[in-house]
Amino acid sequence: MKSIRYLAFFWVTTLLACSNPEQPSETKVQQTPKQTQIDNAKDYHSFANPDEVKVSHIDLDLTADFEKHQLIGTATLTYQKVDEQSETLILDTRGLTILEVTAGNVPLAFELQKEDPNLGSALRITLPKSGNQVTINYHTSKEASGAQWLTPEQTAGKQFPFLFTQAQAVHARSFIPLQDSPQVRVTYTATIRTPEELLAVMSAANDPDTERDGVYEFNMPQPIPSYLIALAIGDLHFKAMGERTGVYAEPSILDAAAKEFEDTESMLEATEKTYGPYSWDRYDLLILPPSFPFGGMENPRLSFITPTVIAGDKSLVSLIAHELAHSWSGNTVTNATWRDLWLNEGFTTYLTYRIMEMIYGTDRYNMEAVLGYQDLEADIAALPDNDEILAIDLRGRNPDDVFSNIPYEKGALFLREIEQKIGRDNFDKFLLEYFNHFAFESITTDQFVNYLDKTLLTTYADVLDKERIQQWIFEPGIPEGAPVPESDAFSKVDTARNAWLEGSLSAKQVDTQGWTVHQWLYFLNNMPDELNESQLSALDDAFQLTASKNNEIAHSWLLIAVKNQYKPAYERLHSYLVNIGRNKLVKPLYKELSKTVEGKAFAKRAFEEAKPGYHPLTVRVNKKFVE
Repeated sequence: MKSIRYLAFFWVTTLLACSNPEQPSETKVQQTPKQTQIDNAKDYHSFANPDEVKVSHIDLDLTADFEKHQLIGTATLTYQKVDEQSETLILDTRGLTILEVTAGNVPLAFELQKEDPNLGSALRITLPKSGNQVTINYHTSKEASGAQWLTPEQTAGKQFPFLFTQAQAVHARSFIPLQDSPQVRVTYTATIRTPEELLAVMSAANDPDTERDGVYEFNMPQPIPSYLIALAIGDLHFKAMGERTGVYAEPSILDAAAKEFEDTESMLEATEKTYGPYSWDRYDLLILPPSFPFGGMENPRLSFITPTVIAGDKSLVSLIAHELAHSWSGNTVTNATWRDLWLNEGFTTYLTYRIMEMIYGTDRYNMEAVLGYQDLEADIAALPDNDEILAIDLRGRNPDDVFSNIPYEKGALFLREIEQKIGRDNFDKFLLEYFNHFAFESITTDQFVNYLDKTLLTTYADVLDKERIQQWIFEPGIPEGAPVPESDAFSKVDTARNAWLEGSLSAKQVDTQGWTVHQWLYFLNNMPDELNESQLSALDDAFQLTASKNNEIAHSWLLIAVKNQYKPAYERLHSYLVNIGRNKLVKPLYKELSKTVEGKAFAKRAFEEAKPGYHPLTVRVNKKFVE
């Protein structure tokens, strides 16, 4: 996910697209820094031993059993001994049943160790005296954290079941035994066996014209981190959007998705002109059922996308720009550990804004940057100091805790400051060189800082300062004097909102002619927390907000309705919670409902009805609000 992650910008109090379900607390809390030194090269969220034995390739042969809700089969791992004396390969697993481990046809000794609640179980395999492959015969659990099995009723078409995986941050280990660390990059092949009426697609080379016969072959020739291995199976069909771009979706939403995202090819071409050739052959989209917990996931060659961004007016397509941008920042140059997530998401968010400006103009760029900055300010106000640091200390914590607006928006703002100091053309040249220098590598924050020392801090010593760089990366908050995005398009929104609040304009007199979705979100997100019944009724009557078909606008309005217990919106609120599984949209609503006894009871009813269709991550994150 990442993950993370969704939209490239995120509205106030909401969860990010590419990646995590967790949200900061309401009250700012000071934390005591940990005394022990962080080992910057160590992945604290993996049991694996790539410093001794490193996996380089995986061959999968898996059958999708839709009755048992299991993936069943084998993973053959090719490895190299970094330490020739090592006799043990250590892998990450979560909830896997390991039936047998072999080398050739010879059984190998193995041990599945005690489970850690955040990290799963280490699988220790005694290696053979010769050879460089082991084959693991296994099956997944019905409760695999990285897989969701949907009944036909939970899909758009209502006729066929559906399976999709979501590996970020450390959920690949729930459906493949592997070294589940972003510092371990692998190539892979896969044979996926499904019911004949269904189509399988993966984060690999997909053939849009493949025969639907229940056996599908895949190859990923470039080395990728484990969190980018992805699989989906369903009643999927394909429609081209350009020479290298297309969309997979269920038939009922295929045309709408292709129309909504038809600018994807233009985005791809514009990004290549500035940041170098696209390295992944095709860039296709997969539209998932509404239960997908994130906005999008940048799985290479095939980004996984929520249907909630199909708005009919391309107003939410920055999500596509974001996932596309990951093809350079994240998929090609990757964070080595989850401490370094900002190297993925900060660079990608910066690129997202730039891509949106290239395709849709400076006004839209400015509006989205302002909204992103407001989201960052909200997290800065709520998060503990230690969680406001780009190079965050995640030791002893769930790696999903890294996902907030800090790696995304603070990271992007840091890069924007460098751009403004050295000039855009110079910064674009630096990014192009950076992507080429570290292509298909996973790097740490410290490696990036060392690279800056040798490049920009040397070339532009008159305008860049190492101490300032250190402040951005290793200290909390937004440094004083940081860029503050502005948008002229929002000034008239402020004027209209203030006039309405003061009573000099009625809601129906507010001139919203020509407002973009971003202006509507700015209008709603900056309302005072407390509005009275007559004010809410006037807004709803004038603009039909409860009936809005735009999921982002509906979210902002429903959050206002919950804060002020505006009951005419509660029928829509119930439907919204039951039919959407995207955490960014539902979690803030559950959280706000949980603040009152009546609201919590309402939330519990909706949650229990929605739970069978929610992704395991959505269930885990939101159940605390209804217990």
